[in-house]
Amino acid sequence: MRGRLGLWLDLIRWNRPAGWLLLLWPTLSALWVAAHGFPGWHLLAVFTLGTVLMRSAGCCVNDVADRDFDKHVKRTAQRPVTAGKVSVREALLLGAVLALVAFGLVLTTNAATIAWSFAALAIALLYPYAKRVVSMPQAVLGIAFSFGIPMAFAAVQSRVPLLAWVLLLGNLFWVLAYDTEYAMVDRDDDLRIGIKTSAITLGRADVAVVMACYVAFLLVWVAALAGRDLGWPFYAGIAAAAAQAAVHWTWIRDRGRDGCFRAFRLNHWVDFAVFAGIVAGYALK
Repeated sequence: MRGRLGLWLDLIRWNRPAGWLLLLWPTLSALWVAAHGFPGWHLLAVFTLGTVLMRSAGCCVNDVADRDFDKHVKRTAQRPVTAGKVSVREALLLGAVLALVAFGLVLTTNAATIAWSFAALAIALLYPYAKRVVSMPQAVLGIAFSFGIPMAFAAVQSRVPLLAWVLLLGNLFWVLAYDTEYAMVDRDDDLRIGIKTSAITLGRADVAVVMACYVAFLLVWVAALAGRDLGWPFYAGIAAAAAQAAVHWTWIRDRGRDGCFRAFRLNHWVDFAVFAGIVAGYALK
């Protein structure tokens, strides 16, 4: 049993928390904005644990969907499902259990959040297959990874106002930025096996578009929250995020695998800076 547990933890990327942190910070930012400050321990716990659980469930589905592709990519060839250490049935069962636990958390909120959770699940299940037919599957991932934003508003306000969708749009640009960096790592392998990614579609424009997406993300969030009177802490957080994006340019400009992967792996700090600015802005009001 201890051996199976180790494989399951590897399957859900337990030792690589960057994935769920990329989901967590924009979701918590939306919670703070929707509640005009601290949202309460209940919602904080629900959305934090729910984020970890759903990202883990997503890994199970993604690895099953990509098992025939992953074996041709050096970075992913030893993933448990691809390597045959965990069966497809076992991975899907684990994913289903994790998703059901997450849904149990959602049931402690309200009817609006429960309703939106079904849309979030549908998009999460759609993404692993998007790369077979969509030239920019990162856009689908962007919606999936941003859906915690409308759900946070639904949990706090029992509705999803226009502001939530504007913030989702801004976050979509951020996801496009970091997941294109991720796709740049595997570009050669993906070309060989026929997977569609933004790094392949954009070609030599990849670095410029990544940086443009960073700019769009920050501008949209600044414009959306300018009327919230969050003061200097919010703008300090935005400045810190922009400074990190500038550093990322130095890592990805030559398109080297190590630099691109480093930029992706550390991207959660970009949005953490924005989240910290929002929290501090509300705390000092």
